[in-house]
Amino acid sequence: MACIEAHGLRKAFGTTMALDGIDLRVEEGRILGLIGPNGAGKTTALNAILGLTSYRGEMLVLGRDPSSERDHLMRDVCFITDVAVLPRWARVSQLLDYVAGVHPRFDRSKAEGFLANTTIRRTSSVRELSKGMVTQLHLALIMAIDAKLLVLDEPTLGLDILYRKRFYDSLLKDYFDRRRTIVVATHQVEEVQNVFTDIMFIDRGRIVFDCSMEELESRYLEVLVNPEKIAAARALQPIHERPMFGRSILLFDVVDRQQLAGLGDVRTPSIADLFVAVMGNQTGQARGTAR
Repeated sequence: MACIEAHGLRKAFGTTMALDGIDLRVEEGRILGLIGPNGAGKTTALNAILGLTSYRGEMLVLGRDPSSERDHLMRDVCFITDVAVLPRWARVSQLLDYVAGVHPRFDRSKAEGFLANTTIRRTSSVRELSKGMVTQLHLALIMAIDAKLLVLDEPTLGLDILYRKRFYDSLLKDYFDRRRTIVVATHQVEEVQNVFTDIMFIDRGRIVFDCSMEELESRYLEVLVNPEKIAAARALQPIHERPMFGRSILLFDVVDRQQLAGLGDVRTPSIADLFVAVMGNQTGQARGTAR
């Protein structure tokens, strides 16, 4: 069953095409990484999914049209933006009280559990918290809501590496249960390599790559090739090549592992390596900017 299904999504800001005919399908119970450089259209795509911006094309989210049924849709959707916006005058305890009063699916004990792993005091006001602490508080409030779809737009900006790791560990351990669907938009992929079940690369408002992590691991291989075998490796038509310490790393799509093993050290590429390869293949086209 599709949690999100879209066809021909288009959105322009003046002469800039932020979404350029996007088709996408996100199955229920998956964790999708929407990955792209700054200005690729990630935030615009998420805003369309959430009914926060108009668009051309067709889309259903949890079986509803986000442009006309947003009130009902948001009962089952939570959203964390890249900038945590909380009232500066409010105390942490007041925010817990408020969310508990307005959202029937808020689990206060779960929020308290998330906050227990921070240094945030319940008596502190938002204005007294650092940027990273405000982000921690925002994440605790949102992740304590039992939603069917969780949308995260650069959720760990401003957090130190320790709390970023804790957050993604909590996302898998305390939130994701294969009934919920999670969409994470980011351009920092190294620390979420093991979180995603599916990845999409977006560039200039277009989806330029889409696969599951299972497909990535079975289909793509990287080889650190010895110099004397570089000609033989290039004959197998790699999709990308980059230098490294006097040797070359070549990325292959659907080439037999045993055949590649005779050329050098073989490994499964990281998401970051694959992203660089795919984006490198886009550089021959004119680049614009999107939001």
